[in-house]
Amino acid sequence: MRWTTRLLCVGLLAGAGSACASDSTSSSLPTLKIDSARTAVVGLSSGAYMAGQVQMAYPELFPNAALVAGGPYDCAGGKLDVALGSCMKGVPAPDVAALVARAEQRAAAGEIGALDKLAHARVYLLHGKDDALVAPAVAEAAVQFYQQLRDGVPGLDGMQVHDDGTRAFAHNLPVAGSGDDCDKSVAPYLGHCGFDAAGEIFAQMFGKPAHAATTAKGELRTFDQDALRPDGTDAFMADTGYVYLPAACLAGQPCGVVVAFHGCKQNAAAVGKAFVEDAGFNRWADVYNVAVLYPQNRASFAPLNPQACWDWWGYSGADYDTRQGVQLRWLVNAVHALGLPAGH
Repeated sequence: MRWTTRLLCVGLLAGAGSACASDSTSSSLPTLKIDSARTAVVGLSSGAYMAGQVQMAYPELFPNAALVAGGPYDCAGGKLDVALGSCMKGVPAPDVAALVARAEQRAAAGEIGALDKLAHARVYLLHGKDDALVAPAVAEAAVQFYQQLRDGVPGLDGMQVHDDGTRAFAHNLPVAGSGDDCDKSVAPYLGHCGFDAAGEIFAQMFGKPAHAATTAKGELRTFDQDALRPDGTDAFMADTGYVYLPAACLAGQPCGVVVAFHGCKQNAAAVGKAFVEDAGFNRWADVYNVAVLYPQNRASFAPLNPQACWDWWGYSGADYDTRQGVQLRWLVNAVHALGLPAGH
């Protein structure tokens, strides 16, 4: 048993919505009929950085991304002090032009995916103007990164970049209900702001919904994350992850995939199933016929990650944000196990 995980793991997002109809345990992910044209990665804070890394490293798998309160790809450059300064406080401001040039170099070297796979990407960047943890200027640097990538790389003029940065909320994921925590950054990091961020994310990724979401009626299952370690290598993740499965997906209908990454101090060991049940993604997953994968990180002292953040500065190794990054390779194993074709 990982005692450090049991004592230190902290938090995942949570949000508005009802608990799903059933909750079951399984040792492995089910194999679904995955529609590879409907995939996306989403995340809050460190999860937003992780989502951006996945998109850039494996654009053939996940060309679409929604980043909530996150900055541009490769912002930290493998340095914790840069992560804490430039990439959170915006001092100094991230050098967006240099990051774009670096991404082009890495793509040419095969360290990340081919940029032409982003030709029809949808990118949604949501951040609150009252965010005191990740400065709005950092989130705007992420917007500029995608805009410069789209405008400067041949063939990417079809990339859609939507900047949603004028809403009044703090460092959290806004949810549909009303409450007194919209202007706060407190566990489980769900701001009851009267804005359904999950619904907007799904609309941005997959188009307008056929009908409104009501309550989640599918299955929320657990699965063994250790079984998906790449080549048996520790990916510094929790033992157990979660996956939400709409009834249509379980019935064999074509099903999309959304991977939802929690932020720091937000894994299930700290806030239980708040994020995986209440963030609002499951309700919309039923509407869109999309499975939602909720990977879980773990906290540790060695490597130093006491807040269970996803690796966006290098604690898992120098190649953390490339196709060789251990957490990124774990995710590839997971989505292939779920049924996403290996050829994509």
